[in-house]
Amino acid sequence: MVQQKTIYLPHFRRGFHLITPIIEKELGDLPATGLVHLFLQHTSAALSLNENADPDVRNDLENFINKLIPENHPGYTHTLEGPEDMPAHIKSSVIGAELTLPISNYRINLGTWQGIYLCEFRNRGGIRKMIATILS
Repeated sequence: MVQQKTIYLPHFRRGFHLITPIIEKELGDLPATGLVHLFLQHTSAALSLNENADPDVRNDLENFINKLIPENHPGYTHTLEGPEDMPAHIKSSVIGAELTLPISNYRINLGTWQGIYLCEFRNRGGIRKMIATILS
């Protein structure tokens, strides 16, 4: 069986944000086994699976990605939407806009230290829309 649900994520400031509790709440009852595919419908944000215990990890990821893909690079030609827009598109392409996760025992089966992140790359990204597809 296939189910699909739209999840609206609240506005988050720029950075890496743990959204596992939001996803779990929005998904509600899950099947005993299956897969959940999460697809973020945006080109200036991303989804990532990473450390969920120490918030310093999220700060370190933000600092690293900003050094790797800086604002105001002289090679950017797409500059009409602000200095962080083109870097946001590059960061989204590098990290990706989707995750596929196993469902076991009626829950998303994450590792002990794993959490789902919204990676917000815009200063004012606004509400983000995600499509969750559950396969059982």
